[in-house]
Amino acid sequence: MRTILLAMLPLAFACNEAPAPAEPAPAEPAAADHHGHDHDHHGHSHDHAGHDHGGSMPMEHGHSFADAEKWAGIFDAADRDAWQKPAELVAGLAIEPGMTVADIGAGTGYFNSHLAGAVGAEGKVIAIDSEPEMVAWMNERLAKEPLAQVEVRQAAGGDAKLTAGEADLILMVNTYHHVPDRSTYFGALSGALKDGGRLAIVDYKPGDSPHGPPAAMRIAPDTVKAELEAVGWTQQGTLELLPEQYVLIYGAASGAPAPAEPAAEPAPVEGGA
Repeated sequence: MRTILLAMLPLAFACNEAPAPAEPAPAEPAAADHHGHDHDHHGHSHDHAGHDHGGSMPMEHGHSFADAEKWAGIFDAADRDAWQKPAELVAGLAIEPGMTVADIGAGTGYFNSHLAGAVGAEGKVIAIDSEPEMVAWMNERLAKEPLAQVEVRQAAGGDAKLTAGEADLILMVNTYHHVPDRSTYFGALSGALKDGGRLAIVDYKPGDSPHGPPAAMRIAPDTVKAELEAVGWTQQGTLELLPEQYVLIYGAASGAPAPAEPAAEPAPVEGGA
């Protein structure tokens, strides 16, 4: 199977720490380090050791997502719907029944039910995360609240587990500002989209707000636009829906190279923890 090789990054970080530079130098994340976010996908909270409210991925701030129950209390906080507006966001993305939507950095699966409702019985939601505890949490959640359209995948070793041309829409909520080597990352990402596929970037507006990272770590929409267009993406529009975040919609890069064939992986070891 041909797969997209993508560097999966952490979505959350501790807002109580001194703000990091707005554009950190690219670095290989330590194997045991992980970011957190306030939703899981999706936002940071100055009151909750701040994350991105988004999925968990390897991070550079040294916070562990191993305690999934703890992070679920943050990612799925009762007040999150009020500012994240998941129903309005999903409706604004014009997702049609039968589509395949990949949620990169899905965390605890905050958006799963909303996306499943949008794609319908014939569609598919791919909830991707690199933190084993979050993947386990989402699977347990699906066992209790079955959503037949949702498939949970664990990203590992830079592999986002998306096949070439698999998704109609890739959703990245509160994730963009965590990607260190965005040119390489987004240059390859378009290979996972079908013809006419779209990428939706949801991230925090410049300045400060009750949720999200410090102002110094936020990336302005104009910077996102310049970086994505530099690797071939075409902006298709914006959505003015969220009080604290911007929503940018992009079309797949034209003439994007096909995903590289991954190196052969060793056979899985049976048993173990």
